Amino acid sequence: MTGATGSVGRHVVGRLVAAGAAVRALTRNPATAGLPEGVDVFEGDLTRPDTLRAALHGVERLYLFPVPETSREVVAAAKEAGVRRIVVLSSSSVLDESGDNHSGEHHRTVERAVEESGIDWTFVRPDEFATNVLWKWGHSVRAEGVVRAPYGNAPRVLIHEADVAAVAVTALLEDGHAGRAYVLTGPEAITQADQVRALSGALGREIRFEEITPDQARELMGRAMPAPVVEMVLGYLADATVNPPAVLDTVERVTGVPARTFAQWAADHAADFAPVAEEVAA
Repeated sequence: MTGATGSVGRHVVGRLVAAGAAVRALTRNPATAGLPEGVDVFEGDLTRPDTLRAALHGVERLYLFPVPETSREVVAAAKEAGVRRIVVLSSSSVLDESGDNHSGEHHRTVERAVEESGIDWTFVRPDEFATNVLWKWGHSVRAEGVVRAPYGNAPRVLIHEADVAAVAVTALLEDGHAGRAYVLTGPEAITQADQVRALSGALGREIRFEEITPDQARELMGRAMPAPVVEMVLGYLADATVNPPAVLDTVERVTGVPARTFAQWAADHAADFAPVAEEVAA
């Protein structure tokens, strides 16, 4: 398990443990990892492939978090250690081959390294994570009870991170997924305005939606995000207003269980939007 303490990784670890699998998790700081009892925790860093050798020894299956800068070295180390199956946390952005998609190029580099290794692989390609709402809107919801965003009527097919993990675990534990690239979406196309209404319902308090211009959003988002990512997000939203994204049933087809709705995600994360005194004061 790489990326074991991430939003998807924690769900993957939990599901593997529940299934009775022997799990070895890689983390930069084992003391603060907070992983379930029984997980074998190793210190290591994907940006330093030389730190992975001990953790990879004897491992048969690898969940790979995407770090393109060292992906070839990491995959080579996995192959040398005898890894026979790799499940990659990728992104649906790899389908955009324009060359202008920052996320697509990031994840495509990792996919190529794995595909060219000769090891059996499965690519898990989620569309937009529902957790993106936390970094986009979390502060303003907690501090002011408001969401400011452009393209309020732009629908998105947001996916719960637990559903991404469910697909990854299925590919790790079951046969029949080698050479498959699974594009994942949530079970509904839900506009940004309706996302805010769902948040209001989950939180039990009114959250206002205020439409702003793309330029205003660019300035706000640019405070916390690299410019290429800002442009990618705004581009997706603008396109969605004229080309609504398709809802796919991949999660249910692979796992046998329907994908969770955005309302379910909001309920699961209600505590993350609770007012914080420091933020309100700010």
